[in-house]
Amino acid sequence: MSIARGFAALNAKAQLAPFSFERREMGDRDVGIDIKYCGICHSDIHQARDEWGGSIFPMVPGHEIAGIVTAVGRKVTKYKPGDKVGVGCYVDSCRMCPECSQGMEQYCSNMTSWTYNGREQDLVTPTYGGYSENIVVDEHFVLRLPDNLPLDGAAPLLCAGITLYSPLRRFHAGPGRRVAIIGLGGLGHIGIKIAHAMGAEVSVISHSTRKQDDARRLGADEFIVSSRDTFSKLSRHFDLIINTVSVDLDWNDFLRMLRVGGTMVILGAPTKPVPIGAFSLISGGKCLAGSGMGGIPETQEMLDFCGKHNIVSDIEKIPIQQVNEAYERVLKSDVRYRFVIDLASL
Repeated sequence: MSIARGFAALNAKAQLAPFSFERREMGDRDVGIDIKYCGICHSDIHQARDEWGGSIFPMVPGHEIAGIVTAVGRKVTKYKPGDKVGVGCYVDSCRMCPECSQGMEQYCSNMTSWTYNGREQDLVTPTYGGYSENIVVDEHFVLRLPDNLPLDGAAPLLCAGITLYSPLRRFHAGPGRRVAIIGLGGLGHIGIKIAHAMGAEVSVISHSTRKQDDARRLGADEFIVSSRDTFSKLSRHFDLIINTVSVDLDWNDFLRMLRVGGTMVILGAPTKPVPIGAFSLISGGKCLAGSGMGGIPETQEMLDFCGKHNIVSDIEKIPIQQVNEAYERVLKSDVRYRFVIDLASL
């Protein structure tokens, strides 16, 4: 065991504060990583405040991790000290179920070991995340970061990047396809960049014009303010709509904006159930789908794609001592577009 420093929530009502804890021993196939940067995801806030239930305390959040390899186990073949690497939302899975066998470890039938607020596969050892100075991860769950991408801007790709890339790829965003992204925040701004790089015609749907200039700078072809007139004018207009927001919306309105055979993908999780009218789907043979992260092979594919197209997140870099302030600003949508913690501040 080794002692690591980080910031943790000791309970659901506590602010994050300095915390020392034990990292597990390195095994033959483990990689030791010096964490340089870690992004702040909205899900960090939900879990640190036990808003989804089942939180494990003390909790060291963080699953958008970028760093440098410092040590490798004797059977590691993929990495060596000095490599630029990342760690995303999970650090292990059963590796035997049908989902794991297909490279979809995030949907493991038995148990996915989340990067934090989870347990290792022994069902006992708690996992601690990236708001800390180092981490030990099996090489299978470590991702190689392209050399041309800066570590700070690349960190959010490990969650926000793959969360958008996966449905864009799955539902064939590309030339000749009209893609709309609902919401321009930490997820939406990455989605614009990726969809644009894939060659799709990209629109942003927002409730106000406040971020219109940003949307076009990021690569959007159109900026649309949602309204009753908008839903009518753009009926049967889009091939793919990706909803990145968690606020309560009438999904039926947006389903009407899909072309025949189109798909709307849900990434954000509203607090209340959303009623869907059957004819919103039946009329035009439309699909309503969900998507959560991506498997390890697809995540590496995403990173390579972002390296090829020089895609990173727009970030505001902060010292870890400002993490509680950053949480409050995330809740106010006061960041463009992702906070990234500089772990040198520890």
